Amino acid sequence: MQKLIVNGGKRLRGELKLQGSKNSSLPIMAAAILCGEECRLDNCPELTDIYSAARILNGLGCKCRFSDNTAVIDSADINVTEIPEKLMREMRSSIIFMGAILGRTGECTVSMPGGCELGSRPIDMHISAMRRMGVDIRENHGKIICRAVSGKAHGAKISLQFPSVGAPETIILCAVTADGETVINNAAREPEICDLCGFLRACGAEISGDGESRIVIKGKNRLHGCEYRIMPDRIAGATYLAMTAATGGEIILTDACVAETEPFISVLEQTGCSIITYDDRIYLRSGSRLRAVRDRIRTMPHPGFPTDAQAVIMAALVTADGTSVFEENIFDCRYRHTDALVKMGADIQVLRKIAVVKGVPELHGANIEATDLRGGAAMAAAALAAEGVSEISGIFHIDRGYEKIENAVRLLGGDMRRV
Repeated sequence: MQKLIVNGGKRLRGELKLQGSKNSSLPIMAAAILCGEECRLDNCPELTDIYSAARILNGLGCKCRFSDNTAVIDSADINVTEIPEKLMREMRSSIIFMGAILGRTGECTVSMPGGCELGSRPIDMHISAMRRMGVDIRENHGKIICRAVSGKAHGAKISLQFPSVGAPETIILCAVTADGETVINNAAREPEICDLCGFLRACGAEISGDGESRIVIKGKNRLHGCEYRIMPDRIAGATYLAMTAATGGEIILTDACVAETEPFISVLEQTGCSIITYDDRIYLRSGSRLRAVRDRIRTMPHPGFPTDAQAVIMAALVTADGTSVFEENIFDCRYRHTDALVKMGADIQVLRKIAVVKGVPELHGANIEATDLRGGAAMAAAALAAEGVSEISGIFHIDRGYEKIENAVRLLGGDMRRV
């Protein structure tokens, strides 16, 4: 198994081009199923989750190839509607293919998704919404068998109990080729949903309201292929900003999504970092020691503070002057990285959804294991700020969301290598 060896204590400095968004790429790759023609997706990051999505597409009969951050998907010859359990379990967002396959063929068979163990992520809202749209769904020995009763889904008015990201994406993918109009109330407002809708509109779909809590989709008989550029990855951007802040460094992040990163930037500014944004660039300069964040950091659906950035900002704050308090409101197992940070010398107390972080003068290197994608990134950030050498195992988690993280760190002057 591969590991990351990090020799900490070096300030990160330099310019870094931001990768494309993982959380946009995966649903958009699934959406290509609906087109029946070739789609070209530029700025697609080189990640293990992307390769998993490509394997699912090829298994369905699509022709999917990936090189130089471009995915080319031809879905003309789909001849399979079942995704094997092994492929479903490779990534947490694999359930997104359900809506796309139903929208294209009127039937599909999937199983429970895999990926990071962050606590329960039920697919009840996905199932309930598909039933509202005329899909018969039953379970048989772990398989979820879906079939549109009339051969094709129909529009419906759907009010979600919680503004999750995955459920509206599934609904949108099924609705764009369904009969009639679909209305989603209490929809998530995440930028990645807007990116998915932008791609679908480029393919001929009729969607309005994305970015707001009410989305309206008018079904079309067919879509067409297109060329589309994936948005930048705001969570990867937050990670590299946090790493730089933790090491007292200086960075220019290019090809960044400035407005979408604002909830994270506003928190990071409270630590004393100097941050300037212009066009698609974010400049950050950090002082010798960060200040603790006075206001409680509460993770919330967009435009609130993103849960995916909670771990990396915590890694930066463990050596800040003062005490910071976190409140995790999205996932119930999102503090699994704290044990590794404590092993490195951090002072963190966790009680249910609250974490209290008392800043310590310094961290020290340690042998630690990544527990999930963002937790692994937090460990890498802490290791870069620590004195001495750290060894991070379980980095397959990190590879799910960060494109060659060791190369990016070395470009900024950090000492990180893969062995």
